[in-house]
Amino acid sequence: MDNQEFEKIFQDYKQQGEEQVQQEVPASGELGKEQIVAVRKNDEGDIIAFKTNSGRELDYVTAIDEAKAGKLEHVDVFHKYGRDIIRSEPDGIKENNLDQLDTF
Repeated sequence: MDNQEFEKIFQDYKQQGEEQVQQEVPASGELGKEQIVAVRKNDEGDIIAFKTNSGRELDYVTAIDEAKAGKLEHVDVFHKYGRDIIRSEPDGIKENNLDQLDTF
């Protein structure tokens, strides 16, 4: 096989995965949880606060606590650099990554 064939097979594989994600990821609100729709960043570009679809504004620590308690959908909390970090679920959809959301 030449490189073009390998590339086509890989691109087909990625496309199938993207289509599958759209079917597997529940629509917003289906889980009865709030969703983060906007973020606030500091001067260094770090996310420091979150806004939910209900209009609530959460500081970073509160958002982590609510995510751990299962109150926020499509986010995960993991431990790195000696602290908890909140991130969007790795679902293959770039548009819903926390860093890509609108700011408030």
